[in-house]
Amino acid sequence: MLVNAANLDALRVGFSTAFQAGLGQAPSQWTRIATKFMSSTGSNKYGWLGDLPGMREWIGPRQIHGLKQYDYEIKNKPYEETIGVDRDDVEDDNLGIYAPRFTAMGRAVASSKDVLVFAALKAGFATLCYDGQNFFDTDHVVLDENGADTSVANTDGGGGTPWFLIDSKQPINPLILQIRKEAQFVSKDAPTDDNVFMNKQFLYGADGRWAVGFGFWQWCWGSKQPLTAANYAIARAALGSMKGDYGRPIGVSPDLLIVPPSLESAGLKIVNNELGANGETNEWKGTAELLKVPWLA
Repeated sequence: MLVNAANLDALRVGFSTAFQAGLGQAPSQWTRIATKFMSSTGSNKYGWLGDLPGMREWIGPRQIHGLKQYDYEIKNKPYEETIGVDRDDVEDDNLGIYAPRFTAMGRAVASSKDVLVFAALKAGFATLCYDGQNFFDTDHVVLDENGADTSVANTDGGGGTPWFLIDSKQPINPLILQIRKEAQFVSKDAPTDDNVFMNKQFLYGADGRWAVGFGFWQWCWGSKQPLTAANYAIARAALGSMKGDYGRPIGVSPDLLIVPPSLESAGLKIVNNELGANGETNEWKGTAELLKVPWLA
């Protein structure tokens, strides 16, 4: 193959097409637990996360919901992946090995959001959220009916493999995926580019900017206790009893049980089996959808 502008243009289009195909192949699970927010700056603040909305009887002046004292900020980060194509392979028309690599790159770029979102979920036991507590904690502060501070838990601790129960139908999900720039296919493949002159490599890649953070902890229960019917019942009861400030119920109804592959069997027994471990009717059948997440492995 002659290394000229026309052939390099065709090569770039072919690699870009393979990359786009890979983007479409990636199974995306992050949308089940994270809400996407677009960003136009280097970071965004989410002070409003501390103010759950709710109607009240109108007695006296209106109570205006505004930003609370929280200063929670999510900073965007750059991500990239690059493939080098040897000039000798172009000259020898030995390009069949590259199309699958660019498809795989597209798939990896699309999956990178799942990797980040579920890594953040797993790290929530030791990562701060908007209220200054770990996302999964035993002492989130909420005001009781009398306006006094009271501690609320969204975890029961433990030391085993983590699993999660989530209300996935809320307007804002437990996690936030903040997008500054979606991944774009870029190239550096002019014959006069330094990378070609010095290393005889044409470079093709993708780059974007995004970040992951935490939303409302009230929608999500994280546990490292054994995944049993009894512990599942504890999680459901705790989430269903969540309240906002001043004792106001917020209507949490968990519907998604999230497990790594190693806990798939235990999860299926709880939400799919007709009978319990001792032959009794399984009262939890159908109470949640099981989501097996390979990114939690």
